[in-house]
Amino acid sequence: MTQNYCKVLIVDDEVLIRQGIKHFMNWEQEGFHIIGEASNGQEALEMIGQLRPHIVLTDIVMPVMDGEELTRQIKQHFPEIEVIVLSSFGEFDYVRSTFQSGVADYILKPKLDMQHLLTVLKLTAEKIPDLHARQASGGSELSLDMLLERMMSGYEVMEGSEAVAQNLPNPYFCLVGGSFKGQAEQWRSEFQTVKGRIAKLIQLRLPGGASHMLPTEGQLAVVLINCDRQGLAAIPGLARELTEVLSAESSRVPLVVSEPFNDFTQLGVVYREDLLKLIDYSFYFPGKPILSRQELPEPQHAPSAFNLNRFTEEFKRERFDTAFQYVEDHVRELAGCYTTDVYEFKAFLGNLVFNMTVLLSNMDYEVKELDRSKYAYFKAIEDSRYADDAIAKLNAFIGEAKERIADKAVNAGNANMKKLLDYIDEHYAEPLSLTEMARHFHFNPSYLSSYFSSHNSEGFVDYLHRVRTDKAAELLRQGEATISEISDRVGYSDHSYFTKVFKKLTGMSPSRYRRQYMK
Repeated sequence: MTQNYCKVLIVDDEVLIRQGIKHFMNWEQEGFHIIGEASNGQEALEMIGQLRPHIVLTDIVMPVMDGEELTRQIKQHFPEIEVIVLSSFGEFDYVRSTFQSGVADYILKPKLDMQHLLTVLKLTAEKIPDLHARQASGGSELSLDMLLERMMSGYEVMEGSEAVAQNLPNPYFCLVGGSFKGQAEQWRSEFQTVKGRIAKLIQLRLPGGASHMLPTEGQLAVVLINCDRQGLAAIPGLARELTEVLSAESSRVPLVVSEPFNDFTQLGVVYREDLLKLIDYSFYFPGKPILSRQELPEPQHAPSAFNLNRFTEEFKRERFDTAFQYVEDHVRELAGCYTTDVYEFKAFLGNLVFNMTVLLSNMDYEVKELDRSKYAYFKAIEDSRYADDAIAKLNAFIGEAKERIADKAVNAGNANMKKLLDYIDEHYAEPLSLTEMARHFHFNPSYLSSYFSSHNSEGFVDYLHRVRTDKAAELLRQGEATISEISDRVGYSDHSYFTKVFKKLTGMSPSRYRRQYMK
């Protein structure tokens, strides 16, 4: 029984090292059970509370949380758990720190061999009170879970026939599973709690059938169904009922159904080449609660590679509508091809977010908030259950980018408008015209007229009249120059036209304005 074994959790950010340790030997035969693996200290801590290993075998240098901090956390919250550290030659200061925290032993990675590791594990297991690690002789077979795990990882397994025959006596097999990626961790645990309901459903729909929960990693949940030939026809209906069971626990959790197979040694191939691919394909079918090979349409041709140079050039020339439309079209084509690798699809969207932020920053757009929020977008895209969810996150980012672009356009418009207004204030006394200003600022006259009206409360002519009238009123109040002289000074060569404009804006003639002010 598994509970008689010494339970070991492997923590290392290098998947090859984790897999190499896990599958190098028959650990159960030696009295140990590898109960899980984690890629960093934070992930390991989340697993420790649930799995309660006897020994944690951890690397020192890892992202998110390193082995030094992990050791401190374990000894603070789970002092009964022993820790063995894997380290390189240059990490002795870290190792010394972990010894101060209570680490049991350490192993140098460059000198790592399985026999030495086994020796260290056995010595450490002897320190654990009330733990009687089963030291079995060479005849022990793998447990069913360990056998399944090895087959799923691609290892050829010659042992375990007794466990298979005892637990899975029927001739046909099928895998039904789904991914809880992006959902709260509680859904994974709650899926585990419905195993009893799943077993009852299988007994009800597949008389004589059997099932076993596969020891999957991460956020996958997969059931191995074992039945006779007649039971195969009932599996699609069973899958639909399983989605109803899950719907009470979570939302939008699609299930996929593998092709049936009758050779148990093909389990690993079916798991990797059929079930996992179907789970990836389901990413592009948000409306399908169940997906199988028979339901897949003909795959569309993958679109040509995204032309980053073209996109960058459109961006640099501030042809943003064209650039964003190119992104939208390409992403839609990618999502329409369900064989597109999900990791690559999400990575592409994340790269778009990164590149747009950098481009806008290099073009002197205000992207401080955008730069901070990009990490939230990276995570939201990574956690997206479906392609349309990920695309929605990208579109939300583009919406924010457009706001930053619009902000700069407004500010640039204000700066340009100020130049125009300052020029009028300095040259109002000259025979100023729209054509003359357009020539000075290298604008088309009709465009300048439209630009002026759209960026100012008054058009060019009205604004010029007001500036000249304000200057004339100032001169009238001084009471020195004649009205005719004032008219000429503020840019009106026609005295009568000046009087008409002045009266229109002030409500009185220049002479009356002067008399009223003098009184």
